Amino acid sequence: MHLSQAQLNPVYKKMSDINDLRNKMDAVTLEMINLLKTRTNIAREIGEVKKNIGKSISDEEREDNLRGKILQLSKEIGLDETLASKFLNFLLNESIRVQSENKQTHLSIFLKAKSLEQKGEKIIHMEVGEPDFSPPEIVKKSLSEVFDKGFMKYGQAKGMPIFREELAKYVSKKFNVEITHENIIVSPGARFSIFSAISTLLNPGDEMIVIEPAWPAYKDCALNAGIKVRTISTTLEEKWEPSIEQIKNTINPNTKMIVLNYPNNPTGKILPEKLQDSIIQLAKENNLYVLSDEIYSQYAKINWKSILSYNYEKSIVTQSFSKSHAMTGFRVGYGIASKQIIEKMAKLESLCLTNVSEPIQYVAMKALDADTSNNSKIVQKRLDMLSSKAKEMGLEFIIPDGAMYIFAKINQEGFDGVEFANNSLERGIAVAPGEGFGNYKGFIRISACQDEKTLMEGMHILGNIMSEKQ
Repeated sequence: MHLSQAQLNPVYKKMSDINDLRNKMDAVTLEMINLLKTRTNIAREIGEVKKNIGKSISDEEREDNLRGKILQLSKEIGLDETLASKFLNFLLNESIRVQSENKQTHLSIFLKAKSLEQKGEKIIHMEVGEPDFSPPEIVKKSLSEVFDKGFMKYGQAKGMPIFREELAKYVSKKFNVEITHENIIVSPGARFSIFSAISTLLNPGDEMIVIEPAWPAYKDCALNAGIKVRTISTTLEEKWEPSIEQIKNTINPNTKMIVLNYPNNPTGKILPEKLQDSIIQLAKENNLYVLSDEIYSQYAKINWKSILSYNYEKSIVTQSFSKSHAMTGFRVGYGIASKQIIEKMAKLESLCLTNVSEPIQYVAMKALDADTSNNSKIVQKRLDMLSSKAKEMGLEFIIPDGAMYIFAKINQEGFDGVEFANNSLERGIAVAPGEGFGNYKGFIRISACQDEKTLMEGMHILGNIMSEKQ
C-alpha cells in the first residue's frame, strides 16, 4: 500500500492548507483593489459634478448615514465595528483626496498673484496673513552676531536648549502658567508642530474634529496621515459659535482629537470663556487630545484664554514668530505640550529635518526681548478701518474679536468665492475664497496686512467689481 506525501508528512499537509488559504486571501485582496479602483473613479466623477453645481466636497450627513449602515452590517456579519469604521474612514478620505485635487484656497490665489507679479502686474495682497511691517530691529542686529556666536551646528531636534529655556520663561510669564524647556519643541513654523502632533499622536483610521471655518492645513495634515476629519460647521448667524451638542454628537469611539483655533482664522472669532471651558471639559471626559493653534493670540482685542491655563495633560498649543514678530520668512514656531508628547513629536522632527536652523533659532531667541505691542495696534487700526468700509459696501460679517482678517458674506445671488477671487486678480486685487475654509462658497476672507492707503485702494477695487456684478 502506497501512502501519499501528505499522509506521510502532516506538516506538509498543514502547509498545503495554509497556501490554499493564502491564495484565497490574495484573490480577495486583488478583488478589493479592483473595487477600490472602481470606487475611486466614481468618487472622481462625483467630484466633477459637485464642482459644476457648486456643492461642497464633504457631506457629513451622507457620511453619517453610510457609517450607520456599515456598523449595522458589522453587527450582522460579526465584524469588529472599530475595524469596519477605520476601513470606512480610509475610503472616505480617499474620496475627499481625489475630489480636492483642484481645490482653490488662499494659498493657490497667492501663488497665482505672485506669478502675475513676476510678469510685471501690480497686485494688492489681501489674501494672505503676512504682516507688511518689518521684524523687530533686534532681529537685524542678531543676524550679524550669529557667525561670531558660533550658532551654526547640528543640534537637538527639540531645539537649542538655551532657546527652549527662554521660550519656557516667555510663555510662563505671558500666559501665567508654569512650564519648563521639556514642554517646548521648536519647529520650522507652527505648521510643522501641527503636522507632527497630528501625525504622531493619531493613527490611520482615527478621527479628528475640526470646527469650521478653519485654516485648511488642519484637514490637509489629517488627510496626509490617514486621519478622518469630522467637521463642526458654524454659521455667521450663530456668530461662528459651535454648540456643545454639536460636538457631543460628533464624538464616537474613534474620535481622538479636537482642533481649536482662537482667535480664529478666518473669522477673528474668540469663543466665550464658558463655552471654551465646556469644550475642554468634554475633551477631558472623552480623553481627547486638544490641539490649540494660538498663533493669533498677539492680536486678541477682547478677553482671551489660552488652553495652557487648563493644565490639561493631553493639550498641544502651537505658537509662531510669523504673526507676532512679522517673521514669516524665518520659518520658526514652537509647540507646547507635556514632556511625553514633545518626545513623540521630536522623533518625527528628527526624522524629517534633523533640527531647525541654529542661526534662525538664535535670532528668534533674541526677538523675544522685543516689544511687539505696536504690531497689535497697527493691525487693530487696520481691521477697524476695513470693518467700517466693509459695512459701507454692504458686506455681511461679524466684527472680528482678534486675528487679522474679515470673513465676509457677499449677498449676491449665485456668488462664487473662487470665481470672484480669480476674476479679481485680473483687476489687481487678491482675496481668499471662502470655500478654502470649509463649505463657505458665498464668503471671501480679506486680510488687514497692508498699509491703510493700500487697503482702501483694494476695497475700492472690490466695491467696483461687486457693483458691476449686481
